[in-house]
Amino acid sequence: MRHWAAALSLLTAIALAPATAHADEGPEQIVNGTFETGTAPWWSTANTSLAVSEGRLCADIPGGTANPWDVIIGLDGVPLVAGETYAYRYSASAGPARVARALIQLPVDPWTQYLSASPELGPEPGAHHHTFTAPVSLPNAQVAFQLGGSADPWRFCLDDVSLKGGADPDVHEPDTGPRVRVNMVGYLTKGPKNATVVTDLTTPLAWQLRNAEGDTVAEGSSRPRGLDASSGQNVHSIDFGSYARPGQGYTLTADGETSRPFDIGDDLYDELRVDALKFYYTQRSGIEIRDDLRPGYGRPAGHLDVAPNKGDTQVPYGDAYTLDVRGGWYDAGDHGKYVVNGGISVHQLMSAYERDKTAFSDGQLTIPESGNGVPDILDEARWELEFLLSMQVPDGRHQAGMAHHKIHDVAWTGLPLLPHLDPQQRTLHPPSTAATLNLAATAAQAARIFAPYDAAFAARAMTAARKAWAAAMANPAVLADPADNVGGGPYDDKDVSDEFYWAAAELFITTGDKPFADFVMASPHHRGDVWLERGFDWGHTAQLGRLQLAAVPNALPDRARVRASVLQGADSYLATLRSHPYGVPYGPPDYDWGSNNLILNNMVVMAVAHDLSGKEKYRAGVREGMDYVLGRNALNQSYVTGYGEVAAKNQHSRWYARQLDASLPNPPRGTLSGGPNSAIQDPVAQRLLKGCAPQFCYIDDIESWSTNELTINWNSPLAWIASFLADRGKRASCTVSYAAHGPAGQIRLTNTGKKPIEDWSLRWWFPDGRRVARDWGAELSQSGPVVTARGPAVRPGRSVVFGFLSDRAKGASPEVFLLDGARCA
Repeated sequence: MRHWAAALSLLTAIALAPATAHADEGPEQIVNGTFETGTAPWWSTANTSLAVSEGRLCADIPGGTANPWDVIIGLDGVPLVAGETYAYRYSASAGPARVARALIQLPVDPWTQYLSASPELGPEPGAHHHTFTAPVSLPNAQVAFQLGGSADPWRFCLDDVSLKGGADPDVHEPDTGPRVRVNMVGYLTKGPKNATVVTDLTTPLAWQLRNAEGDTVAEGSSRPRGLDASSGQNVHSIDFGSYARPGQGYTLTADGETSRPFDIGDDLYDELRVDALKFYYTQRSGIEIRDDLRPGYGRPAGHLDVAPNKGDTQVPYGDAYTLDVRGGWYDAGDHGKYVVNGGISVHQLMSAYERDKTAFSDGQLTIPESGNGVPDILDEARWELEFLLSMQVPDGRHQAGMAHHKIHDVAWTGLPLLPHLDPQQRTLHPPSTAATLNLAATAAQAARIFAPYDAAFAARAMTAARKAWAAAMANPAVLADPADNVGGGPYDDKDVSDEFYWAAAELFITTGDKPFADFVMASPHHRGDVWLERGFDWGHTAQLGRLQLAAVPNALPDRARVRASVLQGADSYLATLRSHPYGVPYGPPDYDWGSNNLILNNMVVMAVAHDLSGKEKYRAGVREGMDYVLGRNALNQSYVTGYGEVAAKNQHSRWYARQLDASLPNPPRGTLSGGPNSAIQDPVAQRLLKGCAPQFCYIDDIESWSTNELTINWNSPLAWIASFLADRGKRASCTVSYAAHGPAGQIRLTNTGKKPIEDWSLRWWFPDGRRVARDWGAELSQSGPVVTARGPAVRPGRSVVFGFLSDRAKGASPEVFLLDGARCA
């Protein structure tokens, strides 16, 4: 992930449409591009040979190669002039069909690419056209066709190669479809329903909501919003929230434009909650991905020392030692694994579970562990946790207890490349304080969550968390090197005080130990304003500590103030959303890398505020914020694969690479794209998106790693928010009070409604893994941490009191009680 530092030197341009040459087009720069005099001066790598067949240059490309550059056909000595725009044309075929790489580049290291294209070649000769502007003058550029990376042999033929200056630069005009922008998945029946209309008009517009039969079911007038700085568009807002009839195929019409279709219903996020979590199984390293579990996505295990892999079972740390760090999730579209990115990702999965333990079940995700009696979301989290634990420096070694920052290849690999075909040596990178604190935080969280399911694993996680905390305290400023960017992103962080705060918070919640509480209370992040307008991410984790202290039961002395601060943060994001014409809780003047994940994390703050307060305004904010992700945006597209009529599908990945190889799949359904990024660091974005307004700084191209990447830490808030939205959010007519006396607990359930509560079941969960030993006044049963009580009818205004004995004398008290699936106050 984030190989921007290695690629900033690349000035590649990919053209997506044919170029129109000027009348004064320049001279031909290609020697013997029609091959009338044979193959010279064209050359090839030693594993293939060139010949002229029927007037074309042809070569038999060997199978069994791993990288595109393993087989090359090229031409040297091509002159370029700085600032000149060139039209590059050729005719090519492949039998059977293949995606090739067409490059014009520096002929020596670092092989800077001035043009990089991925033409789809078929059995019949096809014409291809690209344009690019040369950034430098060069007398000896190289034309190259990279043709390796195929398991099977194939035949390549080339003809009519031409390169001439004087071309018009390409202008990228995204197809944004109808000017009425909606959430293409749909709107919850009783939630807000908002749309945005792009129009030059400044007075209100009439709008009509039509059902699938074309009947008008609601109408009204738009609200002019003026110029939206994030898109550069003049827009209006439409609010049709008063309409609440479920159905499919609704459309919204205004200013002569009709939106793409959408649904209205209560179950719109049920599948997304599962799909966003299923994403993680196909990101796994060190295990076969079974095609029977993920049809179309099956592949052999990667990085298990099976040739050509060098593998992750004995990865060297210089000459000091080796570690077995198999497993875990591949971070993004490359084969690297990073502790700081894995930390926030696995935390948010465990946090989603910790928010509502009744929402996740065994068998829900269809993974190899399904059926083991543990909720699948925890099995998936454990796959990453085991990797994080393995990255801890062993006892007796220098900096014992610290965590290595990352593991990845010694050099960057190209696209496409399946994990099991990666031939690079793997290396451990130095420990860092940030990685160590990520381990401390997530292992402490895991210790309490896994206690009801696997006490031994919980104890091992707790030991690792304490060891990591002690090591971080002894090494508080071991920072990742920002220049460590060959083969993987650096993930450098100049300030780790926020990681200290988050780790101390998790350790305190799990243990209740006073030293951790004291550290939390003394941290500058404890009372400071942590609610950044740009949101939080792997490099800004104080927010995680604040949210956990507010949401998870604990005895911090000023917890009421902490909870109030979450509401204050949510209010700030809600104000941003309400002022934004596209309803986005994110409003910086430029958009950051992974803006979609930052938007979702701001929505997490609003969701927690709803859980703490019960106030509908926060839940409504989350619902409206999701509209942007699923289509109500300037580009009129969903950023989640498989959701919405027009959705991202070419996220940057080495194995979800259908755009480059038709035999490979697109990313699985439920995969989030990073989204608009004003910095447009990759060559494709730099060429096509120059001068873009923030919302337009995005292109759904596999090579645009700065705008269209997929990552584990971007799907984690998607899964969290989808789980929140799948929760029907019902509030029951009841109150619950809980009192603890040593190992005994007493619960009073009061009926605050107007009807008797009959045949009721009240569910809660212990935050510390306690077990019920005896009960009275109600019948109690327990599965994992979740306790279910059943008892006699309760009349309006009356209460029932019951209790139990647990297997331990003290522990944090439960705070969430669900009566027949709805929350009690």
